[in-house]
Amino acid sequence: MPKIVIQNLHNKEIFINNENKNLLDIIHENYIDWMHACGGKGRCTTCKVQVLEGLQNFSEESQPELKFRKMNRLASNERLTCQCQIKGDIVVKVAPENKFNHIQYSD
Repeated sequence: MPKIVIQNLHNKEIFINNENKNLLDIIHENYIDWMHACGGKGRCTTCKVQVLEGLQNFSEESQPELKFRKMNRLASNERLTCQCQIKGDIVVKVAPENKFNHIQYSD
């Protein structure tokens, strides 16, 4: 069962039961508030995650991710949580520009 560690949320661990769901859905199912201004449609970058370990365990990049990467709105170590599935263990963190004011982050 793949594991997600969200480093700047006090190393919160999530275990993936369904690899067919996107990362945003998995995060929300685990009661973690995560920004997604476009409703998880791949039309913005507010749900992006910075990948610290396990980039190879993400699904292939989607067309929206490729578009935003080309526009320099998505770095090489960033993925859109609404657009990717996870196939193995990963360590990620919330991008600084996408943090909520009401959540206490550990960095």
